[in-house]
Amino acid sequence: MLKNLHINNYALISELDINFETGFTVITGETGAGKSIILGALSLILGNRADSKSIKTDADKCIIEALFDVSLYNDLKVFFNQNELDFDGNSCLIRREITSTGKSRAFINDTPVGLNTLKELSSRLIDIHSQHENLLLSNESFQLDIVDSIAKNTPELTQYKLTYSNWNKLQSELRQLKLNAERQSAEQDYLLFQFQQLTDAKLNENEQVELETEMQILSHAEEIKSALQKSFSLFDDEQKSLHLLKEILASVTNIKKYVPQAENWSERLQTAYIELKDLSADINTYNDKTEFNPERLQWVNDRLNEIYTLQKKFKTNSVAGLIEFREELDKKLQKIDSFTEQIELLEKSLVQTFETLKTEANKLTKCRKSACLPIENHLIAQMKILGMPNIRFEVHLNKKDEFTENGQDEIQFYFSANKNREMQAVQQIASGGEISRIMLSIKSLIANKSNLPTIIFDEIDTGVSGETAHRMGEIMQNMSQEMQVITITHLPQIASKGKQHYKVYKDESGRRAETFMKQLNTDERIIELAQMLSGINLSDAALINARELLGM
Repeated sequence: MLKNLHINNYALISELDINFETGFTVITGETGAGKSIILGALSLILGNRADSKSIKTDADKCIIEALFDVSLYNDLKVFFNQNELDFDGNSCLIRREITSTGKSRAFINDTPVGLNTLKELSSRLIDIHSQHENLLLSNESFQLDIVDSIAKNTPELTQYKLTYSNWNKLQSELRQLKLNAERQSAEQDYLLFQFQQLTDAKLNENEQVELETEMQILSHAEEIKSALQKSFSLFDDEQKSLHLLKEILASVTNIKKYVPQAENWSERLQTAYIELKDLSADINTYNDKTEFNPERLQWVNDRLNEIYTLQKKFKTNSVAGLIEFREELDKKLQKIDSFTEQIELLEKSLVQTFETLKTEANKLTKCRKSACLPIENHLIAQMKILGMPNIRFEVHLNKKDEFTENGQDEIQFYFSANKNREMQAVQQIASGGEISRIMLSIKSLIANKSNLPTIIFDEIDTGVSGETAHRMGEIMQNMSQEMQVITITHLPQIASKGKQHYKVYKDESGRRAETFMKQLNTDERIIELAQMLSGINLSDAALINARELLGM
């Protein structure tokens, strides 16, 4: 339950510190006094969007703190452990800070947290029913949420949503796969032609360099042969190099016994003679092999032209690039061949998932159907208490053909407050006062079924008065036996039911208007109720009536 609310520099509030108690608490005040400011501050605790304009004029920062008693809610321990937050099992402090620059920070027990974490926790601690929420009653999604809340089908709904998400994902994957298969199948013939062309070429990574070298040799065969023949003859002629070198070697050998250095010269000359003789033999051998071969020249030229043409076509400058492209084509073709198998597997998985989806949707429908009658019975009983003796109310559950994120069910609340009028959808027939009563009945039902510590009603009594207002007060009073109930009201019949009574008022005597809130004692409550009954000019009758409302 909410134990304390501290507000600093928010809107018209400089400093406000309010303690709350268990049971039924009422808040009253004139229109414009600042009751909505209190709720606005609380909404920040719930994780709502922060606006720097809400900061009090001339202030750098506003701070909202709410202290909750969580001693009766041990299930919260799991949440605190999962989010690595301090938890003493007794209290929880939520703080929100907004700076004039628009920056916002949130804390749980002095630990910084993100807004999603803040929202998750606060949704387990407090529910604020604002005036505009009455409009939600016309929303079919809201009506479905009510049924789900009473059906307590969270496990079934969570599992269904997972399957539904997987089903949508598989459908998307199948569409994309078929699109890819169709697109690539259309170019399969061209890819196959390219692959075959590169395969038939029987490419070798080193072939181009070798052929280009051979091309140079074949193209200059006569010039090469002439040079080789001349070189060999210069080596081999008796009057030429080898013969002369042999004579030099003999002369140096003859003087070895006289000249010490001649030994080294002789060895070097011997080595040179052997090397040159081998070189002469190699030149002669290469010369014998060298010949002009126009047929081979033509073949090499054609082969190189084939390689150059392929390189130009596939935009590469090497045979290695052509081989790499051929391998890529091979992979693409294999992928195209596997599309049929992939599509069949995906379609099979999709059928299985759809069957699971139908089963889980049926479970949801069964849970929801089981909740319809209890909802109808509770709301009819409550609304009869609230002055609608001829009330008829039904929860219509229709199964749609298509599947949605929340199942296959369509929920519609049907209602009639009069004997002679057929039931119609709530949004088509209910008046403002009737919607207020229906919403209070729904909230009382949810409160009975949930473990929510605190609920705040913001003028849920709009459109009602007299005995109906008295009955609404009793219902909220009964709700407060199981949870903390705080209501903002303009009706004295409801205000008189509160265990605690707070008044919001505005002081405009200073330089700036200020909003304050104080707890009323018995005498102050009598005056406040009397003013709510008769206005600012109190009458004796109003004071007597106020005392009667308080049972005095």
